[in-house]
Amino acid sequence: MKHVRLTTIRQRPNNNLIERYHNTFRERDKVMRGFKSRLTAKELTDGFRTYYNFIRPHTALNGMTPSQVADIDLHLSRNRWLSLLKRSKNAQNV
Repeated sequence: MKHVRLTTIRQRPNNNLIERYHNTFRERDKVMRGFKSRLTAKELTDGFRTYYNFIRPHTALNGMTPSQVADIDLHLSRNRWLSLLKRSKNAQNV
């Protein structure tokens, strides 16, 4: 892969968004060292991705989640985790 040198941080293309996600994940990963298995690591990663995209408001997105910015309206209540869990349970029973 060819290295692309940028003159400013605002120049396109850039990878600011994914780097921000990686930094956020890395903060959590430092606390959760020592996975017992690959399954545990996958479950944590999947849960973190759900949290990052559907639960956590982002200041860069004016307090909205990435799913809200993408116009994915799941009609979540104030307790977003509980709403997602209930939706997941209902989807499994269908």
